[in-house]
Amino acid sequence: MASAIWYYTVLVVESVLGVVGLRLYEEPAYTVLDRPAETIEIRCYAPRLAAEVDLERNGNADSQAFTLLFNYIAGANRDASGRSERVAMTVPVDLARSSKIAMTTPVETATQGRMTRMRFFLPAAYTADTVPKPDDARVQIVTVPEQTIATLRFSGTGRDLREREQQLISALANTQWQPVSAPYGLFYDAPFTLPFVRRNEAAVEVAKR
Repeated sequence: MASAIWYYTVLVVESVLGVVGLRLYEEPAYTVLDRPAETIEIRCYAPRLAAEVDLERNGNADSQAFTLLFNYIAGANRDASGRSERVAMTVPVDLARSSKIAMTTPVETATQGRMTRMRFFLPAAYTADTVPKPDDARVQIVTVPEQTIATLRFSGTGRDLREREQQLISALANTQWQPVSAPYGLFYDAPFTLPFVRRNEAAVEVAKR
């Protein structure tokens, strides 16, 4: 009981500070390889663990995915001894929307609808062997491999993510870096954070030309 009170007290304090853009959450470590423009960074991330939800896109898919992931870190899980464990919140939240393609015959594919994928990156202290297992099968623990990504930082509500993604892709056209996957969003702040102090990023995996 005491641990639960402490856990939620910490979350409340972090949320209050988050209103003005102060972040206390752990963030995956990375190395900056290049800065081809003022708001663009090329980063190398080491392999890292994430809790992931992949849902058919509908009017509230983002909210559903966030709730499932938050429930997981809040205790909807089991550790190796079968006990529930509370997992520290980290940033950023990784959000991607894409078409899910399924193989139907050796020469045909079929689009199975639009999907929303959301990830919470897990604290670096966890390994694949020690991370708690989700109670809900819709939450999967995945190992994200080493990645080199380009990011374009911007503030605001994040509703203009699609435009920012296109801005990032266009900005990379005259650099040594080329996209090798679809762009996505990284979000570092809660929805109640003042928009002008929020940290959002359009991101895309890249490789040298």
